[in-house]
Amino acid sequence: MKRNPLGQTDITVSALSLGTMTFGTQTPKDDAFQQMDMALEAGIDFWDTAEMYPVNPIAAEHTGRSEEFLGDWFEKTGRRNEVVLATKHSGAGLKIWRDGAPISSQTISEAIDGSLKRLKTDHIDLYQFHWPNRGSYMFRQNWTYDPSSQNKAETLAHMEDALEALQREVDKGRIRAFGLSNESAWGTAQWLRVSEDKGLPRVASVQNEYSLMCRMYDTDLAELSVNEDVGLMAFSPLATGYLTGKYRDGAVPKGSRMAINGNLGGRVSDRAPVAVEAYMSVAQKHGLDLVHMSLAWCMQRPFMMSAIFGATNVEQLAHIIAGKDLVLSPEVMKDIDAAHRAHPMPY
Repeated sequence: MKRNPLGQTDITVSALSLGTMTFGTQTPKDDAFQQMDMALEAGIDFWDTAEMYPVNPIAAEHTGRSEEFLGDWFEKTGRRNEVVLATKHSGAGLKIWRDGAPISSQTISEAIDGSLKRLKTDHIDLYQFHWPNRGSYMFRQNWTYDPSSQNKAETLAHMEDALEALQREVDKGRIRAFGLSNESAWGTAQWLRVSEDKGLPRVASVQNEYSLMCRMYDTDLAELSVNEDVGLMAFSPLATGYLTGKYRDGAVPKGSRMAINGNLGGRVSDRAPVAVEAYMSVAQKHGLDLVHMSLAWCMQRPFMMSAIFGATNVEQLAHIIAGKDLVLSPEVMKDIDAAHRAHPMPY
């Protein structure tokens, strides 16, 4: 399994990451345990979770369960030291956690306390802020995004306050590295500037949506990534299932994400299936599996640190593992570029 550096830290991670957001809803514990065994055997030792997981749906009665599943597996196997573990602090507006309080020095220690308890560990390798306090253009909010109400002074003061709290957690040995999620180029640059000016924890990664069908990262954030050593952790690299082909010809498999969340978080559109067919044609032309091609393409992007896939069951994970070492030829990459130009931003 290819490995990449986690920012400027001394940590390296597998180029594919096991996502766990279905652990506890769509994925029962026995299947989740098998997935963790299989992933580690395949060299996929970078695992991503969050205090708010599982999702589909998000509900108070099972929030935190994904972390609990990981913690139970660590306790059962004693293999915590073989895993690079990432989790996330929920932000403003999610009432399930801290009554929707924004991220601050007052919430960070409490949130880490909870995650460590559920994960049954004494440290988190990568601690991420799930979304910015000031808001984000991610999750289809880009179509109407308006940052004009932001207060720059408040944003910078928040960043310094949060980084000082993170430094205290680093000093205690409870976290090793710090990452962002659903962030912008400007926001990431400010986190970097404040950390460097104050000698505080430096951003190591950004976890944003990225796939053949969602390529907003390709411009300003890509430039920031390569110049500042802040790698992308791509979530939804299979476009919430579109790039598995399972929704072709209008199919909605029982138990699939579309069956649970009909519009796939705003991704359902008339243009999306057309784009899927374009990428399927590229895969078929070159004798490739669409899932394997989609993940391999992500891993070959110059700013990619790790692509986070989610497998609802062990059969899906086995399929992904079978293509983990695929490297795409220049001819395939050229055809993918042509399909992208013909079908940009399909949702």
